[in-house]
Amino acid sequence: MLKRSLLVLLGFFCLQASQAQFLDKLSKKLGKATSSNTGGSTDSSKGANFTESEAGSAIKEALAKGVATGIAKLNKTDGFFGSDVYKMLLPPDAVKIGNTLRSIGLGSEVDKAILQINRSAEKAVGYAAPIFVNAIKQMTLTDALNLVKGGGNTATDFFKSKTTDQLKTAFSPVVKGSLDSTSATRYYADIVNTYNKLPTTFNKVNPDLQDYVTTMAVNALFDQIAKEEAAIRANPAARTTDLLKKVFGVK
Repeated sequence: MLKRSLLVLLGFFCLQASQAQFLDKLSKKLGKATSSNTGGSTDSSKGANFTESEAGSAIKEALAKGVATGIAKLNKTDGFFGSDVYKMLLPPDAVKIGNTLRSIGLGSEVDKAILQINRSAEKAVGYAAPIFVNAIKQMTLTDALNLVKGGGNTATDFFKSKTTDQLKTAFSPVVKGSLDSTSATRYYADIVNTYNKLPTTFNKVNPDLQDYVTTMAVNALFDQIAKEEAAIRANPAARTTDLLKKVFGVK
């Protein structure tokens, strides 16, 4: 299922990242086109050999590459657990649990819970692909042109505003299933119950693990996409479709 989702995404948008100078030149071309084009967005503009509609489609392709790469980097073994940036520890409210259990020789139980929490996140992010495909399809021409002109993390911010709620809704049941299937729920419940039974524990705790993992997975995904967007805007790339060659091959 996860591989199929990514293949669908890549099948719709097969490409490599574009170069910053191409984006700058394209932005200038589009600016000229907007001021001189009186025949609508599908008419060829003066000074450019492509239409605004084609430019918008090319931007969607470039953005989709960033989305696919970001998902692929997280949706694999150690995508979270092996990362210095994205590795999840215990929820903030459960840090005291981990520290207390380690101090009495139960660190291995804490480590098992942390490992499986990360495995559940790695599994869950693979289900983001269809959501982003849909978001890209729904982008208007104005959206696409603004994204290429905006610079920075404009595209990532766009996706955050369009897909955050959808991602959390989609991730939540997937995360629950992942937590259960990887035994993370059991390991986590074991350490919480062990902690709560200690004579020194006066305030029983049981943080919402599902919500924690869901939120952290969504945040990590957007961070990865922001990095990919930066690469799209800054690094050279092969233009692998006729449309990309036409639009990003601006001289």
